[in-house]
Amino acid sequence: MATVDTDNISSEGVPPKVAMFKPRLTPEEREEMKKPEVLIVGAGIGGVTLALLLHKAKIPFTLFDRAKQLGIFEEFKAIGKPSDLIQMYNDDLQPEFVMDFSERTALTGGQEYIVARPDVYDLLLRQIPKEKILLGKKVLSSIQSENGVLIRCSDGTTYEGDILVGADGAYSAVRQQLYKDLKKEGKLPRSDDMALPFSSVCLVGQTEVLDPEEFPDLKHEYSQFMAIQGRQEMYSSSKDNDSFRNSEWGPEAAETMCKQVRHFKVPGGKDRVLTIGDLIDRTPKDLISKVMLEEKVFDTWYALRTVLLGDACHKLHPSGGAGALTAMHDAVALANWISSLKGTSLAHLKPIFKEYYAERFPIAKETFATSHMLSKIPGKGFVSRVTKEIFRRMPAWMFRLVVLRVAAARPQVSFLPLVEDKGTAKVQLQPSLSKTLALQEQRKKAVPV
Repeated sequence: MATVDTDNISSEGVPPKVAMFKPRLTPEEREEMKKPEVLIVGAGIGGVTLALLLHKAKIPFTLFDRAKQLGIFEEFKAIGKPSDLIQMYNDDLQPEFVMDFSERTALTGGQEYIVARPDVYDLLLRQIPKEKILLGKKVLSSIQSENGVLIRCSDGTTYEGDILVGADGAYSAVRQQLYKDLKKEGKLPRSDDMALPFSSVCLVGQTEVLDPEEFPDLKHEYSQFMAIQGRQEMYSSSKDNDSFRNSEWGPEAAETMCKQVRHFKVPGGKDRVLTIGDLIDRTPKDLISKVMLEEKVFDTWYALRTVLLGDACHKLHPSGGAGALTAMHDAVALANWISSLKGTSLAHLKPIFKEYYAERFPIAKETFATSHMLSKIPGKGFVSRVTKEIFRRMPAWMFRLVVLRVAAARPQVSFLPLVEDKGTAKVQLQPSLSKTLALQEQRKKAVPV
C-alpha cells in the first residue's frame, strides 16, 4: 500500500520481451510501467464493485470501511425475483394505476430483477480476496501531493497510495476533506459549500422471512413494487446542523417513528387489512433505521489524486430505485479509466478523472431529476397530483420512450471479454469503454513483434 519506488519496480506481470530490457529503461519509461495503488474508502455497493473490477484488472487496491463487520445476512433461498411492474394504490388500498416495464426485457436483452441488497453484497464480496478489505478503519483525514496520497485512520494507522476513491456515502469523509482543502485554496464552487437539501424522513427496515400463507403476495413468482398514497398526517422532524448524520438519531428515534406510523395500511393481506405494524413486528430492531432523504448532485468530483463515486458525489431519492445501480455504473466507468493508466503522476491522473466526470456527471443529473419526479407520486400536494396524472395519462408511445432511455444504459468494462448484447434498444454511448478499447488497440500496434 506504500507508494512504489519507481527505481525498484518488479518485473512481475511484465511481458518477457519488455522485462529483459528493464536495465535500459529511462525513469520516464519506468513510470509508464507502474500500476497505481488505489485506496478505496467505503465498502458500500459502489466501493465493492470498484474493488471487484480492479481485482479483475490486476490493479493493486485496498478497501477500507469504518464498520467492524460487513453486515451480510444469510443468503435467501432465491437471490431475486423478476420485476416489471410498479403498482400505485390510494389510501383505501384501491389500485389507481400501474406502470408496466415488461418491454425492458426485449430492449435490454435481459430480465430485470429485484434482489435483496445483502445477497448482491455477498455475491460481490466473495470475488474479492479477504486480505484486501480492512474493517474497523474509520478514515479521519487525507493528505495528497505530487508524489502520492496518505490517509489517517482513527486507530492511528496510516496508508499510502496513488489514488484515493471516496465511495463512503452521502456524508463522505473523503469528500469533506477534499472540499475543505479546496475551500482553503479558493477553488470550491459555492454550490458544493452548501448543505445537502433535507427533503423528507424515511423509516427503512428488512423483515425476517415471512410466511406466504399470512402474506399471500409472496407466493407470486415475480417481485412486487407497490407505492401507496397515504392520507396527510402531521409529522415533524428537525436537523440541528449541517453535519448531522442519520446514525446520530439512534435506535430510540427509529422506535418512536415506528409507533407513529405502525397504523398505516399496506396491501397484501389475506383475510385482514395489513399495516406497517405487521411488518415492524416481524423485523429485528437492529435492522430498522430512521434516515433522512437528502438529494443533491455535487459539482466537484475530483481534485489531484482524489476522486468520488456513488452517494459521495450524487445523493438520489430512493423513489427512483437508482442509487446503487448508478454507483455501480460509476465504478465501471472509473475502473475502465484506471485500468488504462500507464503512469501515476498527476499528469496521468487528471485526464482520466476528467473523462470519468464528463461521462457520469450528465447521467447523474438526469437520474437525479427522474428520481426526484418519481418521489412526488405518493404525495398529496398539487405537484404530486400533476405528476401522478402525467403518468396515468401518458400515451403508450411516450412511455416507451421513457423505457428506451432506461434500457440504453448497459455499460461494460474494457479489460474483460465483452458480453454479447442481445438487446434491441440502442446502447447508450459509453466513452470509457470505446476510448479505452481504442487505447488498447493502439498499444498492441505499438509493441514490437
